Order: sequence, then structure tokens, then C-alpha cells
Amino acid sequence: MPSAGQASLKIDWGPGRRDTVALQYNPTEIVLEKNVHLAEIAIPGLTAPLQQFVRGEAETLKLELFFDTSDQGMGATAVSVATLTDTIYALSRIVPDQHAPPIVTFGWGEDFPGNELPPALGNQRRTSFKGVVTNIRQTFTLWSSGGVPVRAKISLSLREYTSLKDQLEALNLASPNKTHSYVLARGDTLALVASNFYFDPTNWRPIALANGIDDPRRLKPGTELTIPSLPAS
Repeated sequence: MPSAGQASLKIDWGPGRRDTVALQYNPTEIVLEKNVHLAEIAIPGLTAPLQQFVRGEAETLKLELFFDTSDQGMGATAVSVATLTDTIYALSRIVPDQHAPPIVTFGWGEDFPGNELPPALGNQRRTSFKGVVTNIRQTFTLWSSGGVPVRAKISLSLREYTSLKDQLEALNLASPNKTHSYVLARGDTLALVASNFYFDPTNWRPIALANGIDDPRRLKPGTELTIPSLPAS
């Protein structure tokens, strides 16, 4: 178990198989990056296109980790630093019965970045980062007299992993039983709009009827649609 103030990785190998690895040293730097995807809607007569939010992109976390066993001796008593690093380096390997690498959660106390988000964002606060490994690089920098590696650093990159259920609960997205509006972006289809608002692409007909659309294949970018509420089932 990690001690208070000690960074750790929780590894989900599959149902009922979870490990917590306390990092030997806390990282001196963590890098978080988040992008959003916007579509530009060109409307004649305006000096700039409108910006339409399309979706958020997965957040990324980058860590530089350090490991050292040289204090246990540099001769016959040397202990390989791989006893600490192999579990970390294995995070990019496929778990056979899961057909995918494990899900990893990096934590470093309750004051993890993202825990102080504004109240307007609802329950999107977090105290850790959950993701899957996209890149890992291991560098050995010191060896014992017998050729045992005793010092290493690992560069680790994680991409955000969040299930659909968790995202919908965190965002508290607008309910399909309320009326909304939406500005069409280039490439939009009524099925896509229905999927975004109703979570069901087959429910595009109520949108077509509410907006007098006779041919759903001919949609004009920049058109503001009324997204009607759906009757309770």
C-alpha cells in the first residue's frame, strides 16, 4: 500500500485481478493535455465562421518515473532494478483473456489536478487519472560490476479511459425529454444528431418532422434545428 503523499498506479488486469503499485519515487513533473474538436460553420456575410463544438478528445497524461536499487549493493549483492520496473513496463502488454492492455489509474492524493473544477461543471471532478498506456520507454542508466541493472527511468504516457456510462453520469447531459436546439455542422446527418441527443440514431424522424425536412440527405450546414422532446416510453 502506498503511504500518504506517495504516488501509485492501480492496475486492473481484469475481473477480480487488481494490483496497487507504490512508486519508489514521486515524479518530479506530470503533464496533462486535453484537446477539443471544433467544426467551423461558414455562413455567407460573416467575417468569421461559427465554431461548433463536436466532441472532446481523450486527455493524456505523461510521467517520468525513476527507479534505483543501487543502495542494496553494486557487487554480488546487487538487486536488479527490473524487480521494480517490469510491472510498469508490462502495462503495454496484452492481457490474454482481456485481448487488450490493462486499465491503469495514476493517483497522488486527494488534491490531484482536476479536483478543484468550477461548480458549473457538475460532478466532473476527479482525484486520479484513469487511462490506458499509449507509449512507454524504459532506459537503464547504471549497472553493477556483474552486469545487473540497478538504475532506470521510465517515460509513461496514458490516454484517458472512461466508459460511456461514467461519461453520461459525469456530464449529466441534457435529457431527451426536453426540447433543445442544434446548429448543423458540415458532415452532420440526422441520425448523428439523434444519436447525440437521444442516444439512438434511429430516432431521426422526429427531428425531420419538427424542422420540416423532406429530404434528410440534403442538410445545409449552419441551419439551426429544433430538437423536440421524445415522449416518455
